[in-house]
Amino acid sequence: MPFCVYIMTNRPQGTLYVGYTDNLARRVWEHRTKAIPGFTRDHGLTRLVYYEAFDTRDAAKQRERRLKSWLRRWKIEAIDHLNPHWRDLYEDIAHG
Repeated sequence: MPFCVYIMTNRPQGTLYVGYTDNLARRVWEHRTKAIPGFTRDHGLTRLVYYEAFDTRDAAKQRERRLKSWLRRWKIEAIDHLNPHWRDLYEDIAHG
């Protein structure tokens, strides 16, 4: 999974964080272990509920900017569509 855009939360319908990375498993692990100071650590955003993969860094960055500009309800609808139970997807990417 080369470049990814992802959404972290603390609980279903909770606070949302949109980011992008070139190593999704490592980056989500950093969020989960609160290894890096910032918004996600301050708000306890440890649950990966959404991600999309891209072939290029530019495509991922562009999608991240677009998602960050979306209304909150649009982000929630996107999560609900692909992950209706707001299941933590970390195990899916960490071991597979």
